[in-house]
Amino acid sequence: MTLTIGDKASRTRTITDEDVRLFAQVSGDDNSVHLDEDYAAATIFKRRIAHGMLTTSVISAILGNDLPGLGTIYLSQSVRFKAPVFIGDTITATVELTNYREDKRIATFSTTVVNGDGVLVLEGEAVVIAPATT
Repeated sequence: MTLTIGDKASRTRTITDEDVRLFAQVSGDDNSVHLDEDYAAATIFKRRIAHGMLTTSVISAILGNDLPGLGTIYLSQSVRFKAPVFIGDTITATVELTNYREDKRIATFSTTVVNGDGVLVLEGEAVVIAPATT
C-alpha cells in the first residue's frame, strides 16, 4: 500500500449503554455524567454522555486496522471536543492523510468525528509510524 496525501478512511458505530459501562470499567473513569441518569439530568448536557476518549478510540481503530493499517504505531493524538456524544448516537470517525515523511514512515492525519446529524463532535490530529509494508 502506498500512502498518498488526501487518503481517507472512516468508521461508523452507534455508542451503546454497554459501550459506556465497559469503557468506564476498563478505564476506571466512572464519572457520574457517564453512568447516572439522575446526575446527568442536572448537568449542562441534561442526559448521560459518552466518554470523550471512547469517542476518540474509534480513530485508533481506523489507524490500526484500516489506514495505514495493521502494524501502525501511534506517536501522538491531539483532540478538541466540540460537542457531546450521547448514548445511542451514531458517530462517524474519519482520518485524512495530510503529511507523509516516507523516509521515516511518519504519517500525519487530520481526525474528525461527526454525529448522525453531521455535527462535528471532535477534531484533532494524529501522528503515526506507518507499517513497513506501506
